[in-house]
Amino acid sequence: MALLEAVVFSFFWAVGLGMLRLEQPEISITAARQKSALIACKVSSENFNDAYIHWYRHKSDQGMEHLMYHVTVFTLSHLGEKKNKLEARKIASTSTATLKINFLEQEDEATYYCIESLWPDYVKVFGDGTKLAVTDRNLAADMSPKPTIFLPSIAEINLHNTGTHLCLLEKFFPDAIKVYWKEKNGNTVLDSQQGDVIQTNDTYMKFSWLTVTQKSADKEHICIVKHENNKRGTDQEILFPSMNKEVTTDVCLKDTSGTMQLQLTNTSAYYTYLLLLLKSALYFAIITYCLFRETTVCSAWKRS
Repeated sequence: MALLEAVVFSFFWAVGLGMLRLEQPEISITAARQKSALIACKVSSENFNDAYIHWYRHKSDQGMEHLMYHVTVFTLSHLGEKKNKLEARKIASTSTATLKINFLEQEDEATYYCIESLWPDYVKVFGDGTKLAVTDRNLAADMSPKPTIFLPSIAEINLHNTGTHLCLLEKFFPDAIKVYWKEKNGNTVLDSQQGDVIQTNDTYMKFSWLTVTQKSADKEHICIVKHENNKRGTDQEILFPSMNKEVTTDVCLKDTSGTMQLQLTNTSAYYTYLLLLLKSALYFAIITYCLFRETTVCSAWKRS
């Protein structure tokens, strides 16, 4: 009987865990010092009204810190000696939990996570996290990622039967960014390579690239960029033409804003690198010949 109860418990636990999902739509939020920031968490659960919603934060140099939990519609909480620093709400009509952080200071910068207990003290399901940036800079300025695209060179395609689409994103703030690739009109996220986010002065930059095989050479691909400061709050979708498609001037002007120039730059860089490699090989051959000749002369002189 005990075994049957355990099996039944495990079954409903797994079913409940599969149905529970937490989504934090914003990957980052930027707010001014002494203002407030509101972090949202969409909860997919059948018992949202009775759910235990926890809030944690994580700083880069510290471990995970539990801030508060609540079941009621509205809860106020202190943080240290700061009264009413945190406000937590549950909005039943949209199954959304929110955390409002008041009187923002630099020390509030962290990644905040919403968490729900499927059963208290048994299992906790985490949201994706929202990074909070506190700044004194002008938030009205354009701090969205500025894309520059690089297409595969003809030499690369002919040599390897593959091509590399490279997307360079520059001059964005804050540093939280998500980049992924899909085929045009496709739904599957493709395997791609992601470079580190690098700070340049007071903004950031990032590379992302996709290797396209001959099998997909006739398909167009899209680099999708998710960032807090994208214009109109929508993800950027950067179109890359198919490797088999001839890039015309009209396509460049309409879709990629200078793609032909970047294509020529990329191809020129390839041949410049090849020329330097050949030049280095020639220098190596000359130096080797000189050294060998000097050694031969010295040996002849010693014999005489």
